[in-house]
Amino acid sequence: MPARERVPALNTDTPPQADPVAGAALAADVPTALSLLREGELTVHGRLADASNAALYCSVSADGRSAQAVYKPVAGERPLWDFPDGTLAGREVAAYELAAATGWALIPPTVLRDGPHGPGMVQLWVEPDPGADPLLALQDPAGPEAGWLPIVRADVGDGRTALLVHPDDRRLRRLAVLDAVLNNADRKGGHLIAAADGRIYGIDHGVTFNTEGKLRTLLWGWAGEPLPDEAVEVLADLAGQLDGALGERLAPHLTAAELAAARARIAELRRTGRHPLPSEEWPAIPWPPI
Repeated sequence: MPARERVPALNTDTPPQADPVAGAALAADVPTALSLLREGELTVHGRLADASNAALYCSVSADGRSAQAVYKPVAGERPLWDFPDGTLAGREVAAYELAAATGWALIPPTVLRDGPHGPGMVQLWVEPDPGADPLLALQDPAGPEAGWLPIVRADVGDGRTALLVHPDDRRLRRLAVLDAVLNNADRKGGHLIAAADGRIYGIDHGVTFNTEGKLRTLLWGWAGEPLPDEAVEVLADLAGQLDGALGERLAPHLTAAELAAARARIAELRRTGRHPLPSEEWPAIPWPPI
């Protein structure tokens, strides 16, 4: 029986509604969020229906404080032929640790801990701000509007096409740099969260850190362009951190080869000084893209 079937689909009560403002505020208070995630009691309310592996919507509570979280137990993971080592949960935690080391706050606070269905990743739930500006749009195929960058031409039916675009946004550009370091194989539009405090978070990082080039993303608007100065500085700092405490924090979750590949990706980005181009050997756009 596949491992994911050992985690039952639960829907025992009416799940609490996440507050976009409160969730964003807690995500920005990283020490408090991490403490709550590590020590709080997890109550599972149900399974996220669209997830390919077991992803459980939870409340986490401790000392009178409560928040929503997503819990992805290792027991609910579907084995992947191209990620034979470690766990999806471990790579999610490793992605968070590396993202935190950039200082850019690009992934919600995330921990590895025991839960109702065994060890797993627990990440603070950040509810999207319903009033936020869109992060993706379909525009005239002749070219993007001012302030937008092209991703790909999309078939919208009846023989018509449109240009899928994302904003020329500093926050997204930082995430594009992070994804290049992580070798993120699944940066869908639905994995981008515009928070109520103006931050943009990326979620779902289980298919990262592969030793082979697998970058698959919607954030191609800067492909081939020079990296911003701040990215060059962050990459230099990450290179040093990976040889020290950051590398030690990632080592329990990744193989030595995966850590070496991450160092090599950082070195290549620093050598070229440019955002990577799509690979000709691997699909550049995730499916489904949204």
